[in-house]
Amino acid sequence: MSLDSIPRSSERKPMSLTVKSRVRSRVVFVDLVDLSEGGCKIRAKPGFAEVGDRVTMKVNGINAPLGVVAWVEGGMAGVAFEGAMHPAVIDFLCEGGALRGGPQLRRIY
Repeated sequence: MSLDSIPRSSERKPMSLTVKSRVRSRVVFVDLVDLSEGGCKIRAKPGFAEVGDRVTMKVNGINAPLGVVAWVEGGMAGVAFEGAMHPAVIDFLCEGGALRGGPQLRRIY
């Protein structure tokens, strides 16, 4: 079974944002690859996280629900939120609202 074939409880929306997060109590800038009400996919340098690590993320003042790393594959990781992100917040972020008037964050490859 591939990671793309895992059933989802809500639709994943593609994103391209760099966000400030905390993994293992340290600040890590990650690329937010996709986002849904129940979780997200993030990318950073390989080794930035392990399965079971707690993750917090903030996008231009908007806190994502507390999450736990569900899987890691190289520099990619899946985060399962412990709560749900409201669909209106996801729509706002997808429409670029998180970038208007806020600081520009650097991209990590």
